[in-house]
Amino acid sequence: MAVLKDILQGVKLLQLKGSDTVEVTHVLIDSRQASTGTCFIAISGTSTDGHKYIGSAIEKGADVIVCEQMPYSLNDRVTYVQVENSAIAAGVIAHSFYDMPSEHMKLVGVTGTNGKTTVATLLFRLFTALGYHCGLLSTVQNQIGEKVYPSMHTTPDPVSLNEMLSQMYQDGCSYVFMEVSSHAIHQHRIAGLKFAGGIFTNISHDHLDYHKTFEEYLRVKKSFFDDLPDSAFALSNADDRRGLVMLQNTSAHKYLYSLKSMADFKGKILDNSLLGLQLTINDVEAHFRLIGAFNAYNLLAVYGAAICLGQQKDEVLEKMSLLEGAEGRFDYIVSPKEKVMGIVDYAHTPDALLNVLATIRNLKKGNEHVVTVVGCGGDRDKTKRPEMAAVASEYSDRVILTSDNPRSEDPAAIIKDMEAGVPVTARKKTLSITDRREGIKAAVGFTEPGDILLIAGKGHEKYQEIKGVRHHFDDKEVLIEMFQLLDK
Repeated sequence: MAVLKDILQGVKLLQLKGSDTVEVTHVLIDSRQASTGTCFIAISGTSTDGHKYIGSAIEKGADVIVCEQMPYSLNDRVTYVQVENSAIAAGVIAHSFYDMPSEHMKLVGVTGTNGKTTVATLLFRLFTALGYHCGLLSTVQNQIGEKVYPSMHTTPDPVSLNEMLSQMYQDGCSYVFMEVSSHAIHQHRIAGLKFAGGIFTNISHDHLDYHKTFEEYLRVKKSFFDDLPDSAFALSNADDRRGLVMLQNTSAHKYLYSLKSMADFKGKILDNSLLGLQLTINDVEAHFRLIGAFNAYNLLAVYGAAICLGQQKDEVLEKMSLLEGAEGRFDYIVSPKEKVMGIVDYAHTPDALLNVLATIRNLKKGNEHVVTVVGCGGDRDKTKRPEMAAVASEYSDRVILTSDNPRSEDPAAIIKDMEAGVPVTARKKTLSITDRREGIKAAVGFTEPGDILLIAGKGHEKYQEIKGVRHHFDDKEVLIEMFQLLDK
């Protein structure tokens, strides 16, 4: 419970009609949950305008309405707060209502196109191994210590986010590591939060269905670092073309990590095999269980962040050497009899797919064939579909184009968009199968002993969304089933 005037601190008010001393028991952006004591914030979202539901919230008992446009008729019982931007206000109000949880813990945000989940998860596991009680907010799952909560979005809405952060603080967390998506930045879901640090992994073609242009996508990512306080650290990938751009206007302490150029945290790959990565980090040699050059960057980001957070170098490297990767990120199993290596990976952008397939190529020891199963999501950026197919065709001996999460789109139409990127010379080795399960089954059937099979796009997801309905579907579960049939 809080007094309205207290939770409005820091909000840009245009006008307030009613009492600012009313007691608030709930802060909500969903009018359906409103009741007596509710402060309902009407946000103009991408799919619906919360202002349409002000009347409904009041009918259910809401005492406070926060909005950008005042309703034509006002209820004498209700206090109305008009603000410049409801989305920003929601973050600031929620943060205050939940007693500013990010101010009591060290909150570190990870942003970029690829690697966010792995870096955030590895940091959570590292700091847990170092003896700290930690929180994790990621695409795969949210976690408070050993307690796991399902994750529906990369970054939750501002009210849910602050409620979760409050739970983490109440549970005794001292560090929280979270993915920060471009959608969350643009929609101000992180407004009001105080970050102890920000990490940039890389940026490539993604989410142009939402941001429209790459320049806008870049600007949104950069704004996260622009807004960091001078007490925070900003750690960026120097080997990414936009790595230095991210740090241009930040007030935070600037640091770089790199495999190719001078940096605060410099790495070098000594060996990259199925046994893991042998790296030097700032001239100290260490072995890690993760595989691939892209994971070398992830490990450098994790190491750099840990040092920026005041941890001891030797202890950090010791604990990092024992860490496993995140679920659905180069997650591999080997069929017992045929020794086919099956890899499940979340790669759903051209760049991510290229990284995984390039890693696979480097892992090959002889004449093993690479078979790739890949699809693209519906109701998302269509321009990357032919690019995904082109990358798969170039780096694979056999390609199965199939469904990902078609959502409201026709799966066959999505695959047709992908087929446009398959070169004429690669058409004979490319097969389109709409049903993802059948696509995986066919791919396993094409393998020979020792081959490498990549199933890309869904990674950790346990569902497939078709026509608005989520059906249980787990790539790894299906792969294991097909391997059992293969080995009979």
